[in-house]
Amino acid sequence: MSKGVTPKTENYSKWYTDVITKAKLADYGPVKGTMVIRPYGYQLWENLKDSLDYEFKQTGHTNAYFPLFIPKSFLAKEAEHVEGFAKECAIVTHSRLKNNKDKTGLIPDPDSKLEEEIIVRPTSETVIWSMYKKWINSYRDLPILINQWANVVRWEMRTRLFLRTSEFLWQEGHTAHSNAEEAEEETLKILDIYRDVVENVLAIPVLYGKKTEAEKFAGAETTYCIEAMMGDKRALQAGTSHNLGQNFAKAFDVKFQDVDNTEKFVYATSWGVSTRLIGALIMVHGDDKGLRLPPNIAPIQIIIVPIYKTEDELEKIKEFLTPTFNFCNDNQIRYQVDERSKISPGYKFNEWEMKGVPIRVEVGIRDLENGNLTIVRRDSSEKIIDKVEKLTEKLDEILQSIQDSLFNQALEFQQQNTKKVSSYSEFKSQITSGAFIDCGWDGSSETESKIKSDTNATIRCIPMDQNINNLKCIYTEKPAKYQVIFAKAY
Repeated sequence: MSKGVTPKTENYSKWYTDVITKAKLADYGPVKGTMVIRPYGYQLWENLKDSLDYEFKQTGHTNAYFPLFIPKSFLAKEAEHVEGFAKECAIVTHSRLKNNKDKTGLIPDPDSKLEEEIIVRPTSETVIWSMYKKWINSYRDLPILINQWANVVRWEMRTRLFLRTSEFLWQEGHTAHSNAEEAEEETLKILDIYRDVVENVLAIPVLYGKKTEAEKFAGAETTYCIEAMMGDKRALQAGTSHNLGQNFAKAFDVKFQDVDNTEKFVYATSWGVSTRLIGALIMVHGDDKGLRLPPNIAPIQIIIVPIYKTEDELEKIKEFLTPTFNFCNDNQIRYQVDERSKISPGYKFNEWEMKGVPIRVEVGIRDLENGNLTIVRRDSSEKIIDKVEKLTEKLDEILQSIQDSLFNQALEFQQQNTKKVSSYSEFKSQITSGAFIDCGWDGSSETESKIKSDTNATIRCIPMDQNINNLKCIYTEKPAKYQVIFAKAY
């Protein structure tokens, strides 16, 4: 393996990029702002995708696919929506290229200029609602519960792998309902799914609540979110679920005939998480040796490293490990045997530590005489040596212990760095060193804006459980309208 990663304490941003590139998760694409997701990184996304997809289907959602290209006029129909995305849109203006005069390069063919320019989707509300207008006529057509796995393009100038790229992968759910209560129930149901998967699969503890008017999704009535604390004490928006009310239905004139024969506008929701969750996974659990992957998301849960000199020794070790292989197969544990020759065991150990595999099993020809295995936990570096039968039977138990340990470590870190403050000067001091600030807010957008301008901190969420008794706004010292969480964010 190449030399290790930059220490987190020395340069957190460089550490993050080092882990991604050295663990072979992703690389920079040839077009500025784009990302190539390498197989190991894509396996992480697939495992996350499978977990979410299962939950969506369990709650009655089905997958569909909508076009990448959106007529520019569609985006203009919902004023707040277009304002939110206008600065990030990639636009197609021509359908052909041709040689320039001296044939040294290519230029758009003027004869192929499109009658209407096309937007490369930054999100799919507009194109989906144009279709819902065709599909919805009666209350019998509702609800529509559709999810899409897709790529979107938002023209970012500052790139950070997984966290902020011009093109990224995500899922976006778009549902249509006959009444406001059902839409709100759907929005909160999805928020619960996000929270459950992020906490139980990625082992990342989250705070959840509402976004402020300034921070909500463009075109939504209410945005709910889950927020996670990264290793540098900054926040990352890990998922959002939006109650769109009737805004998009009115923009696209989507009505239905209700049971009472009256015509009404449809109620809508949209919701999504993206590959930025892989960035969160790295920043929450990674250390100076590289990744530390929770077993529930790890592409390889156990890496087995036989230590041998000859093919005959390798075969003996594999025969010795037969009960271990059988146990893993019977319990659907994802394992791999690193049989590569001409590569030292130390090199292999470093490589699999970099890739964050939860358990490493080491076994050499001498271990066969004693009937022993050596297990090394990636979360704690603890080394366990015992009889092959005993350790094999404990593999699933150890994997669960690692899953729980990583979650608890992250939760303790979040709790230790969530601060209650009693003055604005204390607020500024804590924000500078990095923290989630739990404090009061008077509900004024002016106050929110001034704090953001002054400290670069934003209200990450208004927690669901509110306690504003005797609470004052941290900035104006007026009685607090909300208890909120401020932080600097990615």
